[in-house]
Amino acid sequence: MIYKTIGTKGGDGLTVSAIGIGCNAFGGRTDEAETAATIDRAIEAGINFFDTANSYGKGLSEEYIGRALGARRSEVIIASKFGFHEGASAKAIAKSVDESLTRLGTDYIDLYQLHKPDASTPMEETLTALDGLVRAGKVRYIGCSNLSGSQLEGALALSADMNVAAFITAQNPYSLLQRDIEADLLAVCRAHGIGVLPYYPLQRGLLTGKYRRGVAPPEGTRLGGNGGDTRFLNDANFDCVDALEAFAASHGHGLHELAMSWLASQPVIASVIAGASKADQARSNAEAAAWALTPDDFAALDNVVPPPTPEGTKD
Repeated sequence: MIYKTIGTKGGDGLTVSAIGIGCNAFGGRTDEAETAATIDRAIEAGINFFDTANSYGKGLSEEYIGRALGARRSEVIIASKFGFHEGASAKAIAKSVDESLTRLGTDYIDLYQLHKPDASTPMEETLTALDGLVRAGKVRYIGCSNLSGSQLEGALALSADMNVAAFITAQNPYSLLQRDIEADLLAVCRAHGIGVLPYYPLQRGLLTGKYRRGVAPPEGTRLGGNGGDTRFLNDANFDCVDALEAFAASHGHGLHELAMSWLASQPVIASVIAGASKADQARSNAEAAAWALTPDDFAALDNVVPPPTPEGTKD
């Protein structure tokens, strides 16, 4: 397992495994026993980064993680999020962090992230409240999720102006099939040393090969059943998947390995947030990122799935 250190500008930083576990399924599709087994398997595979949120499993994700880790708490990096439902006001943050700390059974959260922008709360208020948590020792570092490049740049400028804690990570959807953030967010992150935490690295399972053109999605999968979001199962995506699968096979690898390694090989990526609802998925995700892609590989893949046009330019 490769490890990367982020946040060194504001302290010692966080050393995280190149592959992290997205804990969205814990407390929902994954019960407590399977959650504990998944965490055990992840740690055995060298994964030390677990990303959850107060909204996952209506709080059960945090509870399950806390009990599964037990005395191993100091051996891992826990990231959690706030603000998906309750907003990002100072009052909401104070309440949310204490509830998360209780559920996790810990007195600090390594990385506390704004889950999404809150248009009703000034960013100055959010950052000031988060800075207070850092100063109080409840939180070591702060990050954000689902912000645009301009929103992140604005938040970083505010932190500098107010001399308060600044975001050290940005968590957004990013995969070979969804490269939107390359048009703006990645440039901001590179310029300011922000670690990117991609979620949906397998594009909801499309980059695993489990979905096939003209075949109904398997029951129990993310896109299967009545609640499945089948808008991703279109010919354009399947054309890309076919080409990517052929590229991976020509290099002696599988589609899953390509998807994970393409992200993990990028210096700006701190840790790839890969969801795991079963224990064996934790190990397979960890092993999938061992392929070190070359500049020629990246160039070839740009021809298969072209990067987006940067903001402010025309095709």
